Amino acid sequence: MPTPEVLRALLATPGPSGYEQAAARVWREAAQGFSSDVRGDLMGSSVAVVKGRDGGPLTAVVGHIDEIGLIVTYIDDDGMLWFTGVGGWDAQILVGQRVEVQTANGPLAGAIGKKPIHLLKDEERKKVAEIKDLHIDVGARDGDEARALVRVGDVAVIAGEPVELPNGRVISRSMDNRLGSYVALEAARLVAEAGGAPGDVAGVAVVQEEITFAGAKTTAFSLEPEVAVVVDVTHATDAPGIDPKEVGGKHPLGSGPVITRGSTIHPTIFTLLRETAEAEGIPFTVEASSRATGTDADAFFVSRAGIPTAVVSIPLRYMHSPVELVQLDDVSASAALIAATALRLNARTSFAR
Repeated sequence: MPTPEVLRALLATPGPSGYEQAAARVWREAAQGFSSDVRGDLMGSSVAVVKGRDGGPLTAVVGHIDEIGLIVTYIDDDGMLWFTGVGGWDAQILVGQRVEVQTANGPLAGAIGKKPIHLLKDEERKKVAEIKDLHIDVGARDGDEARALVRVGDVAVIAGEPVELPNGRVISRSMDNRLGSYVALEAARLVAEAGGAPGDVAGVAVVQEEITFAGAKTTAFSLEPEVAVVVDVTHATDAPGIDPKEVGGKHPLGSGPVITRGSTIHPTIFTLLRETAEAEGIPFTVEASSRATGTDADAFFVSRAGIPTAVVSIPLRYMHSPVELVQLDDVSASAALIAATALRLNARTSFAR
């Protein structure tokens, strides 16, 4: 299964939290292929509305478009860039990576360096690297040249295009959560292709999930959806070291969308997703959540007077790394499930509890 062109473009476009503009442009351009109502807001979040046909509820399908990245905090006199993380990084993953620094004059190649092993003292070799020990080298002769190329506050992402593997699997950085924003887009497109749902369906790509949930908070307030389905990734349980007892259930690659059930999930939407999957023959698993989900759902379900909210997740290996790995039929099945569920939501659907 080849990587869909829009998904490949989203994965390859840099967009750390707070700096999502380029990725948002890719998303909005794709949305214009099926929606006449595509818009952005002051936060940078994007919405594409497919008009309904029978007075049903406005359903928002939400994925966050930001990715984790790095931000330059200091440039020393030798021309080295010092940085911290935008979002949650394991510093071990960063050592030796090539990066693209997003500067005012375009992407600038660089590499993350640290003190070579030959020069490490015995006690240093036993310690894991910390971000404060790492720097970015862009090849500058000195600090003046580096400061002419890069400014404090410029961000960087790991360099590397998506790579297709056997069995319809793909590795890339930014799967978390360009996958969710792509599924939101694709679910809305499928609804449009079906002639519309009973109510309006809004594909939504929100910003800053990795740091503040800001895009989810503001979009939930301004859009005022009557139903929200949040799409994110979850840990695939067929990777070494992942214990299904600790991550809310067993969901390996190829098992289809993961439907969350738990304290903050509205039971009506969960039941409708499950029944739709069974009726449509879409494989799925269930993930339990006892508290906050750690996704944009945590902002949506408490907005205004409350929004009935569900979470659909895609199994993913090696989360928050440059080699996040997904199986593409899990992605397409997630979009198909959400679109089919939206087609079943109508004016008679009750959310009373």
